[in-house]
Amino acid sequence: MSLLELKNITKDFPGVRALDGVSFDLQKGEIHALCGENGAGKSTLIKILCGYYPYDSYGGEVLLNNQPVHFKNLKASEEKGIALIAQELALVPELSVAENLLLGREPVHNGFIQWDKVKAEAQRGLDLVGLKVDLDHPVKELGIGQQQMIEIAKALSKKAEILVLDEPTAALTEADVKRLLEFLRKLKSQGVSCIYISHRLEEVGQIADRVTVLRDGKSIITDSIAKLSQEKIISNMVGREVKNLYPRPQTKAGEVFLAVKDFSVEDPANPGRYVVKNVSFEVRKGEVLGIAGLMGAGRTALLSSLFGGARGKTEGSLVVEGHSRPLFASPQQAIKAGIALVSEDRKRYGLVLESSIGENLVLASMRNLVKQGFLDKDAIERECGEQVKAMSIKTPNLSVWVNKLSGGNQQKVVLGKWLMTKPKVLFLDEPTRGIDVGAKAEIYQLMGQLAASGIGIVLVSSDLPELLGLSHRVLVLNQGRPTASLTYQEATPERVLAAAALNV
Repeated sequence: MSLLELKNITKDFPGVRALDGVSFDLQKGEIHALCGENGAGKSTLIKILCGYYPYDSYGGEVLLNNQPVHFKNLKASEEKGIALIAQELALVPELSVAENLLLGREPVHNGFIQWDKVKAEAQRGLDLVGLKVDLDHPVKELGIGQQQMIEIAKALSKKAEILVLDEPTAALTEADVKRLLEFLRKLKSQGVSCIYISHRLEEVGQIADRVTVLRDGKSIITDSIAKLSQEKIISNMVGREVKNLYPRPQTKAGEVFLAVKDFSVEDPANPGRYVVKNVSFEVRKGEVLGIAGLMGAGRTALLSSLFGGARGKTEGSLVVEGHSRPLFASPQQAIKAGIALVSEDRKRYGLVLESSIGENLVLASMRNLVKQGFLDKDAIERECGEQVKAMSIKTPNLSVWVNKLSGGNQQKVVLGKWLMTKPKVLFLDEPTRGIDVGAKAEIYQLMGQLAASGIGIVLVSSDLPELLGLSHRVLVLNQGRPTASLTYQEATPERVLAAAALNV
């Protein structure tokens, strides 16, 4: 008998059927992976299971221990032992680690919170995931990977029988991923069941007992992981074969466009400490330079600071197209010089979520779309329309709000926005985080086209196979310092990880 069953689930939104007769079941002590492209219906399905969409808003039936359940909200599902670890962090940035972990379930005596018990329980939660941070530290000052681990600890501390994990490793280092997967195996041995949603099929192969694939709101296949290769999962997800997943652009590197010399960034919170220290590299036209390193190595700080967004004091020099110049003091200067940055957090830094696709696309290039002192609406519509077509953004028109798009289509909007500036060097910081295999393949293809057109690309990715598969050269950072510079022939996973983990 199944622990959980979802039978013939149907969910409609205005003008679209998100789920069309989806069925899914979960056994006790099983890790069941749910795979599919963005927009396939995964998030909608788990929102129904967890009560985000109340029981009278969808068709079909949810059974728990063979009994129908009707969840009106998230709390109702939690009371039945179902805990959701959502892709979007549900933390209060200004509160401390301990306050976030016990939020809503603080121990109280005579009307006062018992802080000693709060901290003791919070520490037990951190111990579950092996995270070592100060309990009094504000969550907003932690890295996104640490915040994700706190979210996981919060869910695990509720002692749920069913964990629903939606992209739980999207922001984690390989070491943190390994720790999480080991812990999930431990939970499985204790009888805890997991629904595991991930675009990282390597993880799915390591952790899942069975896999269900959704496509266009329908359940396509359910089978044991032993019978499903990565290629078969991908072909069921996208409805076609996806070959050569990491196609390194077949381009010949041209002249140096950007040379960075002895670049350093001081930690604004700790004067005298550097988050980036003495980094030098060149970016040639038509090549992909990969930046490797563990979480906290300084990869994001390097790109954002070079782009003119440094939060601390900077040192070093630049040579752009053969001419020495000062470091960029603002993103506007970087854009004017031909640099573009796709940031790692598209929703926070890349998009205005409650604005249209068209309004987002022109954000960085608006100055080029002015006629006689006014915005040229015809030119904007033409340029944006061409970009939507070139990027294969799935939308009926430019007026759709960007927060209504899937993660993959949102990322295409961000890329399109920067390509409208006609950059000569493109900084890509985790460009495929949280998007599906099909959208990844399209972005890889686009990178090849951009390199072929002569654009230099600097790629930061925590997905090591992706980084090594796409880059012509790899620069490894460790605690903000360069520890290796390798050609793609030299850049084996072992050499890269060894350089990333050295004591410096």
